Amino acid sequence: MVGDTNNWAGQCHCGAVRFEAMLIDGFNSIRRCNCSYCRMRGAVVVAAEMGGIKFSQGEDALTSYRFNTESAQHFFCSRCGISTHLQRRSNPNLYGVNVACLDGVSPFDFYEVPVMDGVNHPNDTGGPARQAGTLRFIPAD
Repeated sequence: MVGDTNNWAGQCHCGAVRFEAMLIDGFNSIRRCNCSYCRMRGAVVVAAEMGGIKFSQGEDALTSYRFNTESAQHFFCSRCGISTHLQRRSNPNLYGVNVACLDGVSPFDFYEVPVMDGVNHPNDTGGPARQAGTLRFIPAD
């Protein structure tokens, strides 16, 4: 398992986008989402506050995608297509940083990852955020 520090360097696959992320609670905020976009993208994310991502290179190489309510903004490298982070719909003051983009971190480092119910998003239902399930990684012998 990775360290418990809150400061992580990261980059996209091709290295065009490089950044440092200041996580608000280390990896304690790890999650996935089951909305249509996140389900297809498959990223595992951790939380950083607005201003908690500093780009050292390639911010101009980022492009973004919005869908449905256009509240969430998903950022990805325009060269290699890797999703680096997103601005959350549930709290636009938070980013979800793709753990696979953090140096030395893999989504497979985490035995269990909570999956949030983005299909029944609290902004749509008026109810509380709820966990839809848990994604588990069980390594082969």
